[in-house]
Amino acid sequence: MENLINNQKTTNETISKAQVDALFALPFLELVYKAATVHRENHDPREVQLCTLLSVKTGGCAEDCGYCPQAARYNTDVEKQKMMGTEEILESAQQAKENGSTRFCMGAAWREVKDNSDFDTILESVHRVNALGLEVCCTLGMLNEDQAKKLKKAGLTAYNHNLDSSEGFYKQIIGTRTYNDRLKTLSNVSEAGISVCCGGIIGMGETMEDRKQFVLTLANLSPQPESVPINALVPVKGTPLENQDVIDPTEWVRMIAIARILLPKSKVRLSAGRLGLSKEVQALAFLAGANSLFTGEKLLTTGNPEWKHDIDMLTTLGLKAKESEPQPVNA
Repeated sequence: MENLINNQKTTNETISKAQVDALFALPFLELVYKAATVHRENHDPREVQLCTLLSVKTGGCAEDCGYCPQAARYNTDVEKQKMMGTEEILESAQQAKENGSTRFCMGAAWREVKDNSDFDTILESVHRVNALGLEVCCTLGMLNEDQAKKLKKAGLTAYNHNLDSSEGFYKQIIGTRTYNDRLKTLSNVSEAGISVCCGGIIGMGETMEDRKQFVLTLANLSPQPESVPINALVPVKGTPLENQDVIDPTEWVRMIAIARILLPKSKVRLSAGRLGLSKEVQALAFLAGANSLFTGEKLLTTGNPEWKHDIDMLTTLGLKAKESEPQPVNA
């Protein structure tokens, strides 16, 4: 394990189950210390990338993800909304840029991408957000090879498609698509030359063994994801997980630390579940290797701290927002 911590994973090295077991067995503060060490060897520990996530098509999804209020089959407060227009999306992207975000992500409540006018709107929006100098990410459900190539040509930086949990536990949460469906989409994204954003959710009722299997699968993706969002479940009334207990915050920090050690070069992103977490808990998360967060009052449909709250927190902690980098502009 020391080899893993000190030298990090090479491209062809496979992370073993024993290595993952050893990390989970570490006392909490020792794990955080080791993760902080790996973080400082690979990243500027004061720099945090701000990202903005916009729901461009909300609700009415055909999937049955047990945690998601956008599933059409659940009776939640989420109202179905049609696809936003490009100009409206561009307005949000410009505002995100002015607020310090360097990555703008568009999410649509689809089971899979279909080759229709809505996808044409996505492609045009990707092209124009790219032209603003922002990194552009999408999360649109399953994606085939040709669609991935079109998104790449339009200027897409990254594609988010989470594994959510272990393959075994996944079947208890989602029945309308398989784990292999998710892995196939990730493969299509990588083959198109788009960076992969892939993480999961903890606190859905999974066992510790499920968490181990999840990070083992995640760490052995080739290439490793460029971005890894770690979500804490936000129980939503009307979904099958509405009565799930809120996770202990130290378990969230532990997963962030383990992700940092196993995926040393990746951005580890603080995602859903932050609204109920104190500044002190989030400070521990940054110490443990988190170097990105979603900012803005909503993450698709769930609450999130407001932009000013996050800026004030970063200032208090002596952290700084990552500056934008020149983006390749597609013709």
